[in-house]
Amino acid sequence: MKSCLVVDDSKVIRKVARHILETLNFNVDEAEDGQEALDRCGDRMPDVVLLDWNMPKMSGMEFLKNLRSAAHPVQPKVVFCTTENDAAHIRAAIDAGADEYVMKPFDRETLESKLQIVGVA
Repeated sequence: MKSCLVVDDSKVIRKVARHILETLNFNVDEAEDGQEALDRCGDRMPDVVLLDWNMPKMSGMEFLKNLRSAAHPVQPKVVFCTTENDAAHIRAAIDAGADEYVMKPFDRETLESKLQIVGVA
């Protein structure tokens, strides 16, 4: 079974994402900021990370840059999930190593299609 780490400071978003991902047969773990997410990845690397942009302690971009610069032998797919929808934010995320980008609010079909695009659904 595939695993997903949902990283978002909103408990509601984490709960919605968890519900959708579990119906798609993912094992789901959660983190409420980038630092907690890095710690979880150090313990056990997920197959995919669903990542918010704006969070306390460590933003999604800071997390992504740290993750991609680390010498992990296996890197997860990263799907940014955020309200930041302008071209500059999307380009910055892709340039930093994101594999896909999905806008909030999202639904099951949208999330499933993004996971299929990155090859983990």
